[in-house]
Formats: sequence, C-alpha cells, structure tokens
Amino acid sequence: MYAFAQRKDTTVIDEPFYAYYLKQAAVKIEHPSKTDILNTLPQSKESVIRLITAAKSENVFVKGMAHHILETQPTFILPWTNVILIRHPEKLLASFSKVIKNPSIADIGVKKASEIFQFLKQHGKTPLVIDSDELLKNPKQYLLKICKCLNLPFSEEMLSWDKGGIKEDGVWAPYWYKNVHNSTGFAVQKTSSQAMPMHLQPVLDEALKYYFILKNNILTNN
Repeated sequence: MYAFAQRKDTTVIDEPFYAYYLKQAAVKIEHPSKTDILNTLPQSKESVIRLITAAKSENVFVKGMAHHILETQPTFILPWTNVILIRHPEKLLASFSKVIKNPSIADIGVKKASEIFQFLKQHGKTPLVIDSDELLKNPKQYLLKICKCLNLPFSEEMLSWDKGGIKEDGVWAPYWYKNVHNSTGFAVQKTSSQAMPMHLQPVLDEALKYYFILKNNILTNN
C-alpha cells in the first residue's frame, strides 16, 4: 500500500471493508479502535463498493484483508484486477499476536485468501500472488515484475516514503502500522524474527495447508 500511495496516478484506499466485517461477521475477538472504525467507514457492502467506485483516479488501489470479504461467492471482485499478498503464517502469527493474543484461523485471513484464489481461478480471473519474502530479496526488481503483470509503468517513487505514515492510513494504524511508520522503504524488520507463541501452533498447522496452496502460485523474484 505504501509503495502504491507514492504514485501520482493512483488513489489508495485502506481496508474499506473493515467496518462491514466488524458489523456483519461473528467476530469473537476485540479489535483495537473498533468504535472508531465503525464510525468512520461504511458498514454495508454496497456502501463500500460505492466508496471505491467513486474514487476519481486513473488507478485505484484497494488494500484489504481477505477475511473482510464475507461472501463465499464474491462476484463483485470479478471486474477488478486482484492481487493476493502472502506471508509465512509463522511470521504472520508472531506479528498478529502482539496486538491480538489468541487469533484463530478465521482471524488471520490465509484460509479465506486461498478460497478467494480458488474462486477467482474458477471464474477465469486467476489473481496475481505475491510473497513478502520474495519482495525483500530485491524490491525494485519485484515491483518491476508486479507492475508489468498489472500493465502499469514502474515508478522509482514506489521504493521509498517519508517516515511517520501516510494520509491514507486507517484509524487502526497506531495499533498495526508501527513498523512501517518507522520505515522509509522496504527492509527486513527486526520484529520479523520474533518467536511465535507456542499456544498458536495448532493455528499454524492449519494455516500452512492454505498457505502452500497460494505459495505454489507466487510470482517469483529471480
């Protein structure tokens, strides 16, 4: 999201389905800034889609979480160019548990992401799957490949940003975006090697089977 926010031809929208998800789904865990999210974002799917389609820009980049899409047949995403970003579930759970201590498989999105992948593939709209580890091998080379797949010109501006966040950040940013707020570009974070709590091993075991469905379809960086 931060990379695409640097482009002059692109409007970025941060997790517009978040309030819809919190309002409509049976969310068992307490999300930080829940009240602010519900007060600042539309709570119906139709309203979210209107928000997205109303964006006046050559390109619209919607950063979302897979599990915020509640439908099993999300036909409304078929006209879009869809990209799925994956991260190894062990790293994901180690990071996620710093904010929400006991996430379930439904809370981290990897199962839903694999379902969305299969849905799009079945409809002849196989999404681009990108991998955070692949990206960090050589960010410029990977972004060049991503832009080519999306039929977009690459911009050097995508490689760096100012410290402290971007105006497009959602109200949840203070809880989830601390690392990126301290960054000025793509780099391995010190927290990426933190240990996953052992009580989340059953969640990891389940997550891995969905992760590898996606991993087998990634855009490689070589």
